[in-house]
Amino acid sequence: MRLTVVGCAGSYPGPDSAASCYLVEADGPDGSTTRVVLDLGSGAIGPLQRHVDPRRLDAVLLSHLHADHCLDLMGLYVMQRHHPAGPTGRRVPVWGPSGTALRLARGYDLTEPDAMAGELAVHRWVPEEPVQVGALTVTAYPVLHPVEAYAVRVAWTGPDGRERVLAYSGDTDACDGLVEAARDADLLLCEAAFVEGRDEARGIHLTGRRAGEAARSAGARSLLVTHVPAWNDPGAAAREAREVWSGPLATARPGLVVEV
Repeated sequence: MRLTVVGCAGSYPGPDSAASCYLVEADGPDGSTTRVVLDLGSGAIGPLQRHVDPRRLDAVLLSHLHADHCLDLMGLYVMQRHHPAGPTGRRVPVWGPSGTALRLARGYDLTEPDAMAGELAVHRWVPEEPVQVGALTVTAYPVLHPVEAYAVRVAWTGPDGRERVLAYSGDTDACDGLVEAARDADLLLCEAAFVEGRDEARGIHLTGRRAGEAARSAGARSLLVTHVPAWNDPGAAAREAREVWSGPLATARPGLVVEV
């Protein structure tokens, strides 16, 4: 299973990165490759096209419906509907919170919640109920954010029979759902938008330190901090995490590829 960071800027696109979007690819036993994205935030569909034709994605997996995590589905809708090559003959599956179809329609100034149904097949997460997407088993866990939000656990069984797990925090503060999603994960891709001593609000985002604590509590094997806003020192989250986390640690950057 391979993770490619498409966009990792927190809350809005930065000068060097789109907002949240992570491409996950895994081969199945039949030789086919499953390709999904975790979130498709503002600015992400441009760089995503360097890696995959977005119309051929096997699924878009949305952690929540803030613009920096879902807004470029408007672009995918346009590609599906108006591409001069014609329709692909399939709808791109989209998994997300309740209200996803209406949120996406409103983003393109459409009034009916099923207005994009010809291009996007929208499904609602059922917490902790696994969904099979090609070679991947995907499970969403409710987390702590001001809107309905989920951490997403992506599991893949390799040809050696061993299960690999990538856990993605989405946006959250410290909570049990994040720890459960990341339990024994090979990689925790974890947001760290807040800075210790500066951002005192709770129930919105993690700091680097709290991301490290979550990885430690979950027994994750490695930690990749992400969703760092452009106004932050880009190395601050990892430094905070290192105070409480002794395992492998890195900071996400566009184009980074990690084998899980």
